[in-house]
Amino acid sequence: MLFANPSSLRRAYDPELKSILNIERGRESRAWLSHWDMLSPVPTPLRDLPHLAAKLGVGKLFLKDESLRSPLGSFKALGAPIALLRLILRRYPDAGFAPADLFGGRHGARLADFVVISATDGNHGRALAAAARSVGCRCVVVLHANVSPEREAPIRELGARIVRIAGNYDDSVREAARLAHVNEWHVVSDTSYDGYEDIPRDVMQGYAIVADEAIEAAPANAGSPFSHVLLQGGVGGLAAGIASHFWERHGAGRPSFIVVEPEQADCLLQSARHGRISRATGSTDSLMAGLACGEASPLAWRFLQPTIDAFMTVSDASAAAAVRTLALGEAGDIPVVSGESGAVGLAALVDLVDRPDSAQALGLNGRSSVLLVNTEGATAPAIYASLTGLSAAQVREAQARWTLTCRRT
Repeated sequence: MLFANPSSLRRAYDPELKSILNIERGRESRAWLSHWDMLSPVPTPLRDLPHLAAKLGVGKLFLKDESLRSPLGSFKALGAPIALLRLILRRYPDAGFAPADLFGGRHGARLADFVVISATDGNHGRALAAAARSVGCRCVVVLHANVSPEREAPIRELGARIVRIAGNYDDSVREAARLAHVNEWHVVSDTSYDGYEDIPRDVMQGYAIVADEAIEAAPANAGSPFSHVLLQGGVGGLAAGIASHFWERHGAGRPSFIVVEPEQADCLLQSARHGRISRATGSTDSLMAGLACGEASPLAWRFLQPTIDAFMTVSDASAAAAVRTLALGEAGDIPVVSGESGAVGLAALVDLVDRPDSAQALGLNGRSSVLLVNTEGATAPAIYASLTGLSAAQVREAQARWTLTCRRT
């Protein structure tokens, strides 16, 4: 399903929103995160996919490959860690903590009784657990019924205490807030709610690093190097972080933004349709586990409502096909490890070009320069193998062979 957003605007970046998310603070976050040894010391690759672009009938197609951001396997390594860091600095304003020292664990003794908690579908909790281990504080992660044991195990291995509940992601968010209140813990969530915006803001600001790096790596252009950017939905944090960066940088000349969600977890599309925060119409139980959210983050929605040009949904089958396309390098481009949520931008693009009227309405054509974000690698290895018939290691080997062949020719 595709829904054109009637509230989308083309104008200079809103000053009120700039006070919340801005490039200056984003680059400060980028500098602070450079001290964390769980992140790649270099920007993630911007993959040029010319053969797939030709097959799909667009001018250029780029993929920002967040599968290589961290051993944690996803873009979430940019959000929870910087939010935890800023939380600690706010809670201990006179301690003189430096970001490098915090990430290096040099204040672990003082922070040993500091407890953070969050709900997760997998990747956010994993990133928070890793950051907490580095800093030396304690971490509790709430998992709902649909989070697989395969996604739970890495979080537990990072030292987090796991709390299991019945229900869905939104139920786990509420339980994390309840436990934090009862125990005087600190919620580090990527979704906002009434009275809780500072930390989700910091998380979204971390995600804006993806946009900053993509623009730096793209071919030089007088305006935006991308005409269209397809972004994952979920609660809206990633889309808000990236869209805000492009909007501030390019103003009315920003790219067209398309947000993609699972068919059964369409809370953002429904919010656009009703002009207010609305719940998803489906069960939210999706192969795309990281996007299986029933309600948007209100803070993220403040950025999405005026900037996203269209919201659309894709089926689990379309997402699975996109995972395979990237893994196999079917069009002749470099093979890429992409998880179920990571591949939804490609799934949406394929669906759009199969419907010429929709592509035309969005201005997608042979002159378009499209950016996709591969938000995760094979963070659920068994699911990945079932979809592709390959392990992530095998795809990486094919990737290395492809690169070597290109260098020789």
